[in-house]
Amino acid sequence: MIFVDEARIFLKAGDGGKGCESFYSDKRTRYPRPDGGHGGNGGDIVFLADDRIQTLLDFRFRQHYKGIRGGHASSKGQRGRDGGELLLKVPVGTLIWDVDTELLIRDLVHPGDSVVVAKGGRGGRGNIHNRPVIPPGIGEERTVRLELKIIADVGIVGSPNAGKSTIISNISKVRSKIANYPFTTKQPILGIVKGDKFDFVVADLPGLIEGAHEGRGLGDRFLKHAERTKILLHVIDMAGSEGRDPLKDYEAINHELESYSDELFIKHRILVANKMDLPQAKNNLRRFKRKYKTAIIPVSALEKEGLEELVDALRKILWQERFREKSSVLS
Repeated sequence: MIFVDEARIFLKAGDGGKGCESFYSDKRTRYPRPDGGHGGNGGDIVFLADDRIQTLLDFRFRQHYKGIRGGHASSKGQRGRDGGELLLKVPVGTLIWDVDTELLIRDLVHPGDSVVVAKGGRGGRGNIHNRPVIPPGIGEERTVRLELKIIADVGIVGSPNAGKSTIISNISKVRSKIANYPFTTKQPILGIVKGDKFDFVVADLPGLIEGAHEGRGLGDRFLKHAERTKILLHVIDMAGSEGRDPLKDYEAINHELESYSDELFIKHRILVANKMDLPQAKNNLRRFKRKYKTAIIPVSALEKEGLEELVDALRKILWQERFREKSSVLS
C-alpha cells in the first residue's frame, strides 16, 4: 500500500431541487388553489474518520467530488426528495484545511469523528402555501487540503540506518523493510506491541538528516507524524557504522527536533543505544555517558538483546500517561 499523507481536493455540495408552481382546479373549485410542492435539499459532503483506512491515496487519484442534487417538486404538494449526503472516509488523524482562508476546519482525531465540510443548497419553495415560488439554493463549493498526521503512542526517530526498522520488526506485529543501506524506510510504518495489560502502537519514521526541519529528505513531512506521539524513541547507532559519530548524530537529531517545534523537542524521550553487538559500540557508549548525563538503554536489535527492557520502559511510561489522562478527565 502506498502511503500518502497530503491531498488537495475540490468539493461541490448538491444544489437544491426546484420548487413547483402549480394550481389545482376542478368543476367545484371557483378559484384555482396553489398546490406546488417544495424542492428537496441538496446533499451535504461529510468527512468521516475511519480506523480501517491508513492513507489518503484515493484522494490523489480523484480530486473532484460533487454532492447529490435535491429532487424537483411537483404538483399536488409533492415535495422533491433530499439529496443524500456524500460520505468521504479518511484516516484517523486527518486535518481538514480550507485552502482559501488557510483555516483549520476540523481535526479528526478519533474513529467516528465526522464533519460537514460543504453544505447542500436549500430546496426551492413551491407555492403550496400561497407564497411566491423561491428558486433553489446552490450547494457550497470549497477547496480543501487534507493532511494526515498518524496517531501512535511511540514514534521512533533517528539517523538513517540506525536500526529503527529492525527494532520495530522485533517488538511489534509488523514486518518493516530492512537493509544495510540508508533510507530503507520511505514512509511511516505502524506496528502494534502486544501485552497483557494493554497494547500500544509504534510508528517507525523515516531517517532524519541535517536540515530535515526545513524539508531536506522530506524531513518536515515525517517530523509532523511525531507530533501526536506520547513518547519519542530516539535510536542511536552507537557502533558508528559507516564512519559516523554517534555523539554528533545525537546532537544533529536534537537540533532537528528543536528546530521543528518546541513541543516536539520537550516530548518525553527514551534514548536507545543500538548495535551494541558491534566492537566499537561499548567505547562509544562510554564516551556518550561521559558527555551526556542522561539515561540510555543499550540494545542489539539484530541479536534481540535488551528489547524486553526497552518494551517494559515504554509500557511503564505509557501506563503512567494513561492514568494521568484518566485522572484529568475525572477531575
